[in-house]
Amino acid sequence: MICNNKVFRFVMGFIMFLFVAACVLPFILLIASSFTSESSLIKEGYSFIPAEFSLAAYKYIWSVKGDILRAYGISFFVTGFGTLASVVMTMLFAYPLSRKDLPGRRVLSFILFFTMLFNGGFVPTYLIYSNIFHITDTIWALIVPYLLMNAFFVIMVRTYINTNVPNEVIEAATIDGSSEIHTLVRVVVPMSKPIIGTIGLMTAIAYWNNWTNGIYFIHTKRELYGIQNYLNSVLSNISFLQSHTDPNIKITDLPSVGIRMALAVIALLPILIAYPFFQKSFAKGITVGSVKG
Repeated sequence: MICNNKVFRFVMGFIMFLFVAACVLPFILLIASSFTSESSLIKEGYSFIPAEFSLAAYKYIWSVKGDILRAYGISFFVTGFGTLASVVMTMLFAYPLSRKDLPGRRVLSFILFFTMLFNGGFVPTYLIYSNIFHITDTIWALIVPYLLMNAFFVIMVRTYINTNVPNEVIEAATIDGSSEIHTLVRVVVPMSKPIIGTIGLMTAIAYWNNWTNGIYFIHTKRELYGIQNYLNSVLSNISFLQSHTDPNIKITDLPSVGIRMALAVIALLPILIAYPFFQKSFAKGITVGSVKG
């Protein structure tokens, strides 16, 4: 077979190596740049080996560790609570849709799919959240809009339940007197751990990396900024300083590029640490939940 051909295996291995390198090298460049002096970055640009080693960026981060820890705390709370709420809501929506005896199942499935194609737009959505739900300048502004429910995840979970949770098992639980909630918690959820891990990881990454909700809905209470919004505010302040600084002060004396890289490294660490623990479930869940049907 062609897959056993050594030349084919070598070519495919080389192609995979290029893909891996394209993913890994930017992280290496990011970390190396965070340990490079500001003047060297401006004069010589980025390099995988620091031309002039410096800890100035991390010293600056240490000097504002209180703000960064607060931003970290906000991001951890928003990511944890938002991911948990999103997974629970997704399971509560997907499980009924997986039951063929659900009244109005086709209508609900159509409504769910319709939301993937059309939405009200940014302005109406913003007006509803700000004027009706009044979430502006509250922690809910970082949790509810855009991220709390994902129609694609609901379809993935429904497909996974249909293909991996035998209907006979659910029927047996019903005959034994199990309620729908008990069946969901005791039978369906334990058998759906791969897809739950998949949507949980994807939702957590979306919450952790999200900064647009803070820009749109947090106007005055900057203490509600997560790590991504804090990074954005630092970059904005640096840009302001560079455009309004005294002409006698050198631009290279102002912290800029190195701090951006150091803050990006700090913001990436939790996801890089968490991903290996979910990798197995992620690969299995994303494959079974979206391909089979």
